[in-house]
Amino acid sequence: MMIMKGRALRATATAAMLAVFGAPVMADELFYVSGAVGNAVENFKTLVKPWEEATGHTVTLVPMPASTTDQFGQYRLWLAAGATDIDLYQTDVIWAPQLAEHFVDLTEAAKDLAPQHFPSIIESQTVNGKLVALPIFTDAPALYYRKDLLEKHGKTPPKTWAELAETAKFIQDAERAEGKADLWGFVWQGNAYEGLTCNALEWVKSFGGGQIVEPDGSISINNENAAAALEAAKSWVGTISPEGVLAYQEEEARGVWQTGNAVFMRNWPYAYGLGNGDDSAVKGLFGVTTLPVGKEGDTSAATLGGWNVAVSKYSTKQEAAISLAMYLAGPEAQKQRAIAESNLPTIIALYDDADIAAAQPIIPQWKDVFLNAVPRPSAPTLGKYNEVSAKFWSAVHNTLSGNGSAAENLELLEVELTDIKGSAW
Repeated sequence: MMIMKGRALRATATAAMLAVFGAPVMADELFYVSGAVGNAVENFKTLVKPWEEATGHTVTLVPMPASTTDQFGQYRLWLAAGATDIDLYQTDVIWAPQLAEHFVDLTEAAKDLAPQHFPSIIESQTVNGKLVALPIFTDAPALYYRKDLLEKHGKTPPKTWAELAETAKFIQDAERAEGKADLWGFVWQGNAYEGLTCNALEWVKSFGGGQIVEPDGSISINNENAAAALEAAKSWVGTISPEGVLAYQEEEARGVWQTGNAVFMRNWPYAYGLGNGDDSAVKGLFGVTTLPVGKEGDTSAATLGGWNVAVSKYSTKQEAAISLAMYLAGPEAQKQRAIAESNLPTIIALYDDADIAAAQPIIPQWKDVFLNAVPRPSAPTLGKYNEVSAKFWSAVHNTLSGNGSAAENLELLEVELTDIKGSAW
């Protein structure tokens, strides 16, 4: 009886999906390109299986390096060449203005789905009135902290960056004295890539130093508060953070954290579910909170991230590709991602979903982090954003590495950004 009931439910679900996505005249094999961290590659097959069963099509994932900078470079090469063998691209929230001309307009296809998403995220993927990518999950980082170690040493989650440094050093030194020689106070993403732009934007914004380039297009980065933020971060390297943090991306930081060798970590939501996995040394031992501020009264800042799916206008299987994009951006796939990978949905109603709250209780709580999200300046800088970001992360990396002071590097950065801007962005 139970088996028959399960079969009936699956048949009903398949019939419903066929009504939405349609039965294929001929089965297509699609190629979906995506960067991947954590267990995303393993989960992808499970994620697309219901759609494959309902439509008869198949999907092959083409994995890319975790570095968004490397991904973007490869995407531009493929798209500039009009590559027909990639049907769908998983895109960063900041890429829409730069890649829009290569993607199919999904406005009509998604006219009923789009209103279910956060309006600001749909807006971020709309270029010149065309919806060029559909959101599949959003992102905003938080401060991960070891509840057990803070409680053991009588500390509370820090509100300011100075408190974080002090608490991290205190616990690090105390634990090392007890024999935990590999423990570090704080791990984050210090490599010279887009991830450093995200980290450093949070420091600068939370110190009252602006957003690098403001929404009106003015260049604001060369100021005392921004310099103070970068000097504070520089002081962490080699004290509460390993020297090697200057080569860390997300996975290197998570590796140190998940083996139990860090008190604090800055990372994205995907690390939450993995940190509570059965193979994790910190399972059940940590919490998350908003990132610290420069001083009391300042506002926490978490860089707005998130990923979307775009259909290549060079694909020879656009109908099937649009169907897959609609599925991945829809409630079933977003719910599955939330439960399996602790990814934040972009469909508003899913924040009240009981199954998601039970499996990943952090997701409803992440609203506080999301409310402090700050966008990177991709909107005001348009197609020049990548140059702007590369100049920014290079100036930051130089500062953290001891190659010039923050004030000197930001003064030079202002000159470089002014040159990139020219008469207008």
